[in-house]
Amino acid sequence: MRFRVLGPVEAVAPGSQPPRLAPRHRAVLAYLLLHAEVVISTDRLIDAMWGLLPPDSARAQIQTTIAAIRRMLRAAGADQMLATHPAGYMITPEPGQLDLDEFTNLIAKAQATSGDPQDTADQIRAALALWRGEPLADITADYVQSARARLNGQRLTAIERLAELELSLGHQDDLIDELTVHVAANPLRERLCGQLMLALHRAGRQPDALHVARTFRAALAEQQGLDPGHAFSKLEQAILRDDPGLRAPAAAPTKSQRVNFLPYDVPDFTGREGELDRLARSWTSSNGGVVTISAIDGMAGIGKTALAVHAGHLLADHFPDGQLFVDLQAHTAGQAPLDAGTALEVLLGQLGLPAERIPASVADRAAVWRSELSGRRVLAVLDNALGAEHVRPLLPGTSSTLILITSRRRLTDLDGAHALSMDVLPAADAVELFTAIVGERAAAEPVAVLDVLQLCGFLPLAVRIAAARLHHRPRWTVEYLADRLRDQRRRLSELATSERGVAAAFTLSYQQLDPDQQRMFRLLGLQPGRDIGPDAAAALADLPLERAEMLMEDLLDAHVLAQYQPGRYTFHDLLREHALATAAAQEPPSAQREALGRLFDHYLHSASTAIDHLYPESKNRRPRIPAPDTLTSSPQDEVEAVRWLNAERANLIAVGHHTAGHGWLTHTSQLAATLHRYLLGHAHHADALALHGLALQASRRLGDTAAEARTLLDLGEVRYWWHGHYGQAAEHYRHALNLSREIGDLDAKGRALHNLGNVYKRQREYDQAHDHYRQSLALFRAFGDRAGEASCLTNLGTVHEHQGRYEDAHDHHRQALYLYRETGSRIGETIVLNNLGLVCQRQGRYDQARHHHRDALHLCRTFGFPGDEAESLNALAEAARSMGDLAQAVADHDAALTLAREVSYRPEQARAHDGLAHVYRDLGHMDLARDHALQALDLYTALDVPEADDIRTFLSDLHQL
Repeated sequence: MRFRVLGPVEAVAPGSQPPRLAPRHRAVLAYLLLHAEVVISTDRLIDAMWGLLPPDSARAQIQTTIAAIRRMLRAAGADQMLATHPAGYMITPEPGQLDLDEFTNLIAKAQATSGDPQDTADQIRAALALWRGEPLADITADYVQSARARLNGQRLTAIERLAELELSLGHQDDLIDELTVHVAANPLRERLCGQLMLALHRAGRQPDALHVARTFRAALAEQQGLDPGHAFSKLEQAILRDDPGLRAPAAAPTKSQRVNFLPYDVPDFTGREGELDRLARSWTSSNGGVVTISAIDGMAGIGKTALAVHAGHLLADHFPDGQLFVDLQAHTAGQAPLDAGTALEVLLGQLGLPAERIPASVADRAAVWRSELSGRRVLAVLDNALGAEHVRPLLPGTSSTLILITSRRRLTDLDGAHALSMDVLPAADAVELFTAIVGERAAAEPVAVLDVLQLCGFLPLAVRIAAARLHHRPRWTVEYLADRLRDQRRRLSELATSERGVAAAFTLSYQQLDPDQQRMFRLLGLQPGRDIGPDAAAALADLPLERAEMLMEDLLDAHVLAQYQPGRYTFHDLLREHALATAAAQEPPSAQREALGRLFDHYLHSASTAIDHLYPESKNRRPRIPAPDTLTSSPQDEVEAVRWLNAERANLIAVGHHTAGHGWLTHTSQLAATLHRYLLGHAHHADALALHGLALQASRRLGDTAAEARTLLDLGEVRYWWHGHYGQAAEHYRHALNLSREIGDLDAKGRALHNLGNVYKRQREYDQAHDHYRQSLALFRAFGDRAGEASCLTNLGTVHEHQGRYEDAHDHHRQALYLYRETGSRIGETIVLNNLGLVCQRQGRYDQARHHHRDALHLCRTFGFPGDEAESLNALAEAARSMGDLAQAVADHDAALTLAREVSYRPEQARAHDGLAHVYRDLGHMDLARDHALQALDLYTALDVPEADDIRTFLSDLHQL
């Protein structure tokens, strides 16, 4: 019989099918299996199944469950496996019966192996093959979440060890897809991200490797406020330098000396090893026996022709019967695209056919072309194709031929072609190209060189033109060139010579779009964000969603848009400037303003809808945003709301900056008020500070005193309260209070009084806090603000708790919890549950306290409230210490400290250090206790709160021990 917990929980018996277990029975069986060969008491099983709120029938249910498990085992002939002891039950599976044991044993065996890395990798892969999805996937019980996290952690450690071995064996190509999936599921796992970067780099995909690094760095900064570790940064820099130590040296391809029709191969061709390798492999994988077509596409100036020509020269020796080239002129200024008949005439002439043997009709020429290529080994470059139909008549039948096609459009209709979409140059390759053209001056100013390359967007054409201008102006420095390029008004004109230019190349791409595509291209240049989704584009262009998405897909195929994640579209920086310049030239100012108005209204309404789902209790505190005239879809529930806000946050902040600087001041003010709860609750403090700062200026310029008061309250929370600067927070709150009294704004007055109460409470001035909360409560009740009423009630409950009036505290918290649940406020419910838990701790009801804190922790993790999650963890740790579970107390305080640091929540950092100091004192670890106490003292002193005196007393007592 076999038991499985690494996926859905199953008991599988050979032969006859044992009785099927109910979900609760499988949950108990899984818990016993996770603790195999350990006696588990009934009380422990009850706690594992239901936590702190077991039903009255819990003991009877456990006994019934044990009986059901015994029946199942008996039917499978394994009834001796589950034994009853005086202290409880113990299950003892045989070796090979439990998949978790197999996994653990295989991993241990692999770790003990010091021989062949391939054998070790095979053992780890065999261990990972035992997993069938999420562990304990189909059961629910109180213990499941922590057990599942522990098992998943073991799996990730094994995956990282396997990746390390596979990389040492040179299996990076086989590893990339696998690592990509794991990194997507665990985006903040630094070691995994580093391994994926190394695999991509060794596979010749340096841009993708650096993109992974940028994505990880941005996610770590946004979500945790941290920088990557030293090892990660060192790897990133080595990839950027293309450090030879990172990869095995590749044999340089041989150049053919044979005369051919390929154009001049530029001597300073740089990089593109990955693309060249793909082109070579597309040929070799066909064994040279059939026609191989590689379609190279990319934006204007990306280097498609240079790549095709360079690859042609490198592969020339494989094609002794000729290397052909024809420019189809689809992207040549002042020229019509070459028709198929003329192109065939050129190619047949290159094969040596005299003019009199070349037929007149296109069909006859295509037939002769196919006939002449039959049996020959030929390489042909078809450069600058307009689309699939443009080159279809030029494709041979059956022969040992390699056809390289370049186009600014994706040739999606060219069946059987190997598609190769080119990206901009990796930084190291761009530096090498720039230096090769400029010479010693580049080596003398490395920082300025990087500035120039970034301003060129690492686009090869732009890099070449910038380098050429510098090369021919000996008195210019690289920094001077960079300064010229920083001026966005003339950057595109700087990147031009008498014969070529970036803007001219972009203009040709634009001219080949149809009118609807051109309009979408222009309007997309107006939007201030870095990327855009179909909904926002539909609003911008005043189009149905399906039509807008189709147009953007067309622009993507034409390589005037890029896409780095599904459903999100963006420009190359230089193309963005070209689109904006084109819009300024071709769209009347009124049309531009109308388009931006539709876009801003869309963002504001969608953000308001999302915030309503997440924070329904505070609807009446936020501006009511009417539905825009151009209707697009909005988030429909809490999950969609979080996803939408996370995806659009950078764009929303960009909109705030744009509206503040271009006369849309009401939009700025409304956007800040709308996003306040999300930005604060999800710890996006830099964005919140920037947006509220703009909103404060906007409200004052508008003369909107109500908005100014509201923004002062929001700024006080973000800038000062969250970081523990209570005196400065109080100044903002008092200023807002005075303004609200001037204009009779009861809501703002109530919030200001409430927030001042919070300051007094934090400073242990409980009578003052009580007075402010009572005043605020009266205003909120008069105003009908149920959420404000609930907040005052729970804070009054906290004041009563500190004053020892526990029944009053419970009563106020219960009233608040009822109101928060009535209004659907998840964050409010979280706060009250933690407050209830603290009252229970004061009364010595630690089991009930832990129950409340766990419920709060679950809500925090489900809906993403990191600051309150840190509070829940600290509270759980305090309860654990009171119950004598010091190991758990250390673990919970450590987790709280880590999280509080990630979101810069200094009060909870201090609380965690304080708690750890007491726990380590209890454990007898005096050095650790002193270290944490000193860190707590530094924080409490900076916060200027009474806890500083408490920790000084603790340190004094500690010194005497």
